[in-house]
Amino acid sequence: MNQNGYGGTQLSGLRFWIVLLLIIWLLGSIGLGWLVKSFLILIAIILIAPVIGFLGFRWWLKRNLIVDRCPVCSTEVAGINGAELRCPNCAEPLKVEQGRLFRLTPPGTVDVDAIDVTVKQIED
Repeated sequence: MNQNGYGGTQLSGLRFWIVLLLIIWLLGSIGLGWLVKSFLILIAIILIAPVIGFLGFRWWLKRNLIVDRCPVCSTEVAGINGAELRCPNCAEPLKVEQGRLFRLTPPGTVDVDAIDVTVKQIED
């Protein structure tokens, strides 16, 4: 049987809020309301800052995360705009520029696309 009587746990919770309100009222009445206000502002900043940070990071990631196909092996690769990375499939060094993936090649390298040409013999 509950020895604290009916609502013992509810009364202790209510007692906490009454004591807290009395302390706030006492600090406000003796001229320390600025202390209570600054404490409440600090609590609000602590609660709001992570939400704003998460939304800001998500906005930045939407603008800078690029998903494109590797120009060598056509594997889908994700990268941050302006970063250098390697293709996970063919290990080709790549650079993300202007929302596209480009091969990193030394200066003077010429990229060519090979075309398979079938040979036909002409009969005499």
